[in-house]
Amino acid sequence: MGFGKLWLFFSTLFVILIFQFSFSKYQMREPPCQLKRDYSPTYTKEGDIVIGAFLSLYMKPEWHIDKKFFKNPPVRKTVETWYMLKHYQHFLTVQFAVDEINKDPHLLPNVTLGYQFLNNFHQSQMAVENSLMWLSGKGPTIPNYSCDRQHKSMVVIGGMSSTLSMAMATLLGLYKVPQLTYGLFDLLLSDEVQYPFVYQLGSRESTLHLAAVQLMLHFGWTWVGLVISDDLTGEQFFRLLKEEMASNGLCLAFTEGVPKNFKHEDDDIKLLSRILGSSSNVIFIYGNTDSLNLFSELLAFFVLYGKMLVISSSWDYSADSINEMMINFHGTLIFSQSKREIPGFTDFLRSVHPCANPEDIFLKSFWEVVFSCILSERRTLDMLFSQCDESLSFAEVPPIFFDKSIMEKSSNIYNGIHLLAHALHQILQTEAKDLSELVANPLLSWKLLHFLKCVNPVNGIKNELCGDGPSMTAETYDILNFRSLPGKIWTEVKVGEVIPHEKVLSINEEDIDWPEDFPQIPTSTCSVACGPGFRKQLREGQPICCFDCTLCPDGKISNKTDTVQCMQCPEDQYPSKEKDRCLPKTMTYLTYEETLGMFLAFAALCFSILTTFVLGVFVMYRDTPIVKANNRSLSYILLTSLILCFLSSLLFIGRPTPAICILRQTTFAIVFTVSIGSILAKTITVVLAFRATKPGSQLRRWLRPAVSHSLIFICTLIQMCLCSIWLGTDPPFLEMDTHSEASFIVIQCNEGSLVTFYCVLGYMGFLALVSFTLAFLARNLPDTFNEAKYLTFSMLVFCSVWISFLPTYQSTKGKAMVAMEIFSIVVSSAGILICIFAPKCYVILLRADRNTLEILKNKSNH
Repeated sequence: MGFGKLWLFFSTLFVILIFQFSFSKYQMREPPCQLKRDYSPTYTKEGDIVIGAFLSLYMKPEWHIDKKFFKNPPVRKTVETWYMLKHYQHFLTVQFAVDEINKDPHLLPNVTLGYQFLNNFHQSQMAVENSLMWLSGKGPTIPNYSCDRQHKSMVVIGGMSSTLSMAMATLLGLYKVPQLTYGLFDLLLSDEVQYPFVYQLGSRESTLHLAAVQLMLHFGWTWVGLVISDDLTGEQFFRLLKEEMASNGLCLAFTEGVPKNFKHEDDDIKLLSRILGSSSNVIFIYGNTDSLNLFSELLAFFVLYGKMLVISSSWDYSADSINEMMINFHGTLIFSQSKREIPGFTDFLRSVHPCANPEDIFLKSFWEVVFSCILSERRTLDMLFSQCDESLSFAEVPPIFFDKSIMEKSSNIYNGIHLLAHALHQILQTEAKDLSELVANPLLSWKLLHFLKCVNPVNGIKNELCGDGPSMTAETYDILNFRSLPGKIWTEVKVGEVIPHEKVLSINEEDIDWPEDFPQIPTSTCSVACGPGFRKQLREGQPICCFDCTLCPDGKISNKTDTVQCMQCPEDQYPSKEKDRCLPKTMTYLTYEETLGMFLAFAALCFSILTTFVLGVFVMYRDTPIVKANNRSLSYILLTSLILCFLSSLLFIGRPTPAICILRQTTFAIVFTVSIGSILAKTITVVLAFRATKPGSQLRRWLRPAVSHSLIFICTLIQMCLCSIWLGTDPPFLEMDTHSEASFIVIQCNEGSLVTFYCVLGYMGFLALVSFTLAFLARNLPDTFNEAKYLTFSMLVFCSVWISFLPTYQSTKGKAMVAMEIFSIVVSSAGILICIFAPKCYVILLRADRNTLEILKNKSNH
């Protein structure tokens, strides 16, 4: 047997022996009306008005019997002695509050308060027995029979839990005795029909769910498990918490209710397995010590590995835990009602000593247990424990036995006694003429409840909403951090504070000791947060906290974490590569400095120079047969227009201006029309020249240069009219294209009316098609006059280029569209130049021997 178990055995034995000896003298002198049985010990301090204090100090051992098989002997279920010892502070709080009121000359003058301690042993049957004893004035008696001639007790404070309070209220309510409960607020006790004489001092914890959500939001815990008591209070908390979490984008991974009793033997293991198997790392536990009793017993033997616990102070997690298991709660965060400091309580503790008040059997028993000594000579215990040292004081009591700071329930008791004193003060001034009438009249006794619920006893202000406990807006919670230190030292350190109704949370993360499973702040999420550049895509059929991260579509960004929808960048900005921010777009256009613009400009200039060279050759060899054979004036016009065509493409390069937008398309259209008109005139001239060779033909008059020039003029005039209509209705204009290129704003010319623009192109295409048709039909004319083959090829190239241009032009945007038009202009013009004039230049420059009239005649004869 280890030292701890041996110490526990002797401690338990010591407590039982003390109880048997200390309370035996109270069982010898039995009043005549008392029943022959054991009963709970009491301690009374007399006064004009005596307050019945139903408190809990020790827990009686229970016996667990295997009712199904009776195979095993009864097993004694015990907890370590100090579980209920730390609640001795409740007794001291009653004594301190009563003494403080008796010393106040302005509160209840000429009236002395007293108290009667009754120990419930934290059991319902003892609470009922004590209630019966308190009503009779002595030990357990026959109901409705009082042993006391004058009953000075008017009100009761108790019990510590809702179960004890209900047990007491069942009997006390029959006699309309006001009962002030100091335990956790319970919805069942607020039933005015079933418990009309109960006033709850405990906090409603109406905003605990708000405080819990504030903590989750602070640490980013979006996926939290919940363990609640399987009762009305737990259900209400679950409903409020779930609603608040949903409004803040938080989710419950699971919700487990702890019943009063498990229906099947393995239900407890299944409950623990579901909790451990959850993907949530943070678990919030809500309930009081009694309602979570079975869960506390589970944690006394099993560890919730990898789980961060967040609890409320209403659950005493140490209730069923032995020393070795308390370390498993290290790092737990606790929501506790802000403790009120009671002035003078520390000084009061220095004055408390069994020698100063030897009749206080509870103080005597507490003293002997915590210091492992005896205060009087008892031969039965001399062999185990020594005499208590008179120098001992509360300052030397270990923290595991007694909390030096005021606990929440102690604060409730203190407030309740002061509220009661003010209520009695009000009644004595308004309802009762003197103290004897107040004590004798039972109707005035239960009217105390009205003052407590509907009238502020301190200032007399009436409250239309009569109810229990403090208001919801008054709740403030301290955030405590439980620490298990070496040497079995346990402490709760305040690390933060939260005011739920104001949504204010302050917490010092550096002061928090996290559980050993978490070297840093725990994370509890169903899915990893989506960083900037991504958006959340919910998984079908799962909570909103479970999602996948998808990259924002083109043109959109997300600059926050867990964005649901990506946002569009302004038109003058574009998304970064990571799609986490918008960057300003750069102004751009086709320039001479960039490669594409430089290449196109170079090609246009080269071909214009080449065309000029060809024109110069034709002018220099204007009297040669090959130049004169095909109407040299039309060749001059065609070459000049081709030069202008090449140069017009330069208008498309460089920063556009409104004037350039108007000039470049119209200039290109008119100059190209002159070129095609010249080719059409050449083609017609070839055809007419062949037919005019017959004697007496009337077609000779159509071969005059004036006719060809007139044809070119008419074709050009029609194009000029179309351009005038275009400019007069919806002309080209300068625009900023923010959509063509993602990271640039393209400065370009909008063509305005696309119908007119395509009419202009269509007219040129019509002229080219007529020229191509005529040239194709005249391709078999004699070689002497046959320029038709070259014209056919030139028009074929021209039509091919511009037919390909139309769909490509429609499918491209920005600078590429401009470059495509320049390319089409240069290529089509170069095609005309090469197809028509390259063969002639070859003959003129390289084969001058063939550029004679005799050679041409010989070719025509073949």
